[in-house]
Amino acid sequence: MTEFISADTVKTRFWHVLEDGRVQCDACPRFCKLHKGQRGLCFVRQNLDHQVVMTSYGRSSGFAIDPIEKKPLNHFLPGTPVFSFGTAGCNLACKFCQNWDISKSREMDTLMSKATPEAIAKTALEHGCASVAYTYNDPVIFHEYAVDTAKACRKLGLKSVAVSAGYVTPEPRAEFYQWMDAANIDLKAFSERFYHQITGGHLQPVLDTLKYIKHETPVWLELTTLLIPGENDADAEIEEMARWVVENLGPDVPMHFTAFHPDWKMLDKPSTPKQTLLNARRIAIENGVRYAYVGNVHDKSASSTYCHSCGNLLIGRDWHQLSEWNLDTTGHCTFCGTPCAGVFAERPGSWGARRRSVAMS
Repeated sequence: MTEFISADTVKTRFWHVLEDGRVQCDACPRFCKLHKGQRGLCFVRQNLDHQVVMTSYGRSSGFAIDPIEKKPLNHFLPGTPVFSFGTAGCNLACKFCQNWDISKSREMDTLMSKATPEAIAKTALEHGCASVAYTYNDPVIFHEYAVDTAKACRKLGLKSVAVSAGYVTPEPRAEFYQWMDAANIDLKAFSERFYHQITGGHLQPVLDTLKYIKHETPVWLELTTLLIPGENDADAEIEEMARWVVENLGPDVPMHFTAFHPDWKMLDKPSTPKQTLLNARRIAIENGVRYAYVGNVHDKSASSTYCHSCGNLLIGRDWHQLSEWNLDTTGHCTFCGTPCAGVFAERPGSWGARRRSVAMS
């Protein structure tokens, strides 16, 4: 049971006291060592009275209903609305962050919306959502709030979706993913250089998380890589990544290659050419990935799902909007009967590409 210190501050369990009196946060591989009153890099986990607490419980940067394809998840309840929220802060320091106003915020005024886990689940259900997503910033840092919300959702029959960079340690990872139903993990690159210099993190913990989710949980998994010109878009790196995915996760894990635009501390880089994304998709497919997609650009052909057996179009997509649907009620190709990997309802949702903000009372 979550133990409150104040209305928005709760005790956490993933920490220990060091010999010099500091407290080490063990929620993620940063292992921030905190003096009394000091906050970690994420800003929302703090040494308070010789223990690590979370200071943003029940407070959000906003609530919205998105298409599930925006997370992006193309093989998890397609066409359905997902109730989405995040908090502030992040445990990585990506120079290219596209949500920097939230993830890099040091102002708690960013978190003006308040809601209990039970209120989030109830509101999501009332709005006809099939799931709730922990997104916009990384749920690793608001672990306690996300887990409590996922528990409340499960009681009401709602699914939970994690949108994360996967930079987490084994103990909280195991607790977190037992309450998740789907996850999109940012595999930001496939080099230690990129992770160390551009994100302030390391690659191996992310790879460990991917293997854990795929092989130790029933969570549906998809991957996203934001391709940045000159940084992580080389053919050799994409080929190495795709081969690793197929060998370690299997050919059915979808890969999304999305377009970068200049932001935060990477204003000197150009936007990703569409051809770079199409090239990455081609490389992934040639190396055994059955489902590869492009994102943040308009290309229906490269955003749609095809049967890996007969090659026919299964799910047409155009910027989060579904069109053709050639799966039967059990998720099999209507042309040849081959199953399509994923989590599918008997029929697709009809939410479309809409985004709707929600004000919590």
